[in-house]
Amino acid sequence: MSDIHIDDFYRDTAKTLVMLYNHFPRPLSLYVEDVAGPDTPDEFGLHSTRFESCLSTFIWLNTAGYLNYKTLIMREALEEATLTQQAFIVLNSAFNNDTLNPAAPHGSQDLLINLLRQQLNHGSSTSLAILVKTLMAHFCFK
Repeated sequence: MSDIHIDDFYRDTAKTLVMLYNHFPRPLSLYVEDVAGPDTPDEFGLHSTRFESCLSTFIWLNTAGYLNYKTLIMREALEEATLTQQAFIVLNSAFNNDTLNPAAPHGSQDLLINLLRQQLNHGSSTSLAILVKTLMAHFCFK
């Protein structure tokens, strides 16, 4: 059984990387609500735990070297966010997707970015988690 906050982290990571890749090399104002969905602040105007977790994912991706940004906009968005060079290279790497699709011909390859898109649209939380963990492991060795 998976922890829901970790599943959210993997999904937020994948969505964030795909959004930045789709705008690369142009900087993007990356809004938390575009990744996590609409926020439901409490009676004091504080953001939901889900919203804060997504924002924390953005910050973690920056700290881990996946993205750069100019400034934080009122804890709601990153201004001028872009992929790092290393993240761009990893996302453009060929990846053997036999682990995600056992029915695929042995040795079939695709770009990691395309697999992320595919898993976001049609994959399960488990297959998306496997792909994001693989991406992170691959990133460490580049």
